[in-house]
Amino acid sequence: MPRYKRSVAGIAIEDGRLFIAKRKPGGDLGGKWEFPGGKAEDGESDEAALRREYLEEFGVEIETGPFLARAQFTHKGFQFELSAYRVFFKNRQFRMEEHSQRRWATLGEMEGLDFAGSDRSLFPALKPYLEQDAGICKR
Repeated sequence: MPRYKRSVAGIAIEDGRLFIAKRKPGGDLGGKWEFPGGKAEDGESDEAALRREYLEEFGVEIETGPFLARAQFTHKGFQFELSAYRVFFKNRQFRMEEHSQRRWATLGEMEGLDFAGSDRSLFPALKPYLEQDAGICKR
């Protein structure tokens, strides 16, 4: 069984729309849209990694919710396992450290955006989840 590096994505949802951000130009993912998150460090839980990433990238504190979906991808020769969790914003004073834009979008809108392939691989798993749980926008 292959050993995967762990990566996490935080999915904030309001009124049927998901919070996404566009990476600043440069690097492998420059200019691409994504669900915020990143690599989990050794010994770090997925939830702790999400809290750290949102604080580093946006200066906002989050609360993590339930697990939503998982995908696997390869990047620079390494295999990654991407785990997505529902997140809730504790505050909304955003700083844009690594992103040039942020917005709320439906899955349909996101399909037309230049999305990171790893995060795009979560779309099929998120679609039935959003359709099945009509109360997902309520906490």
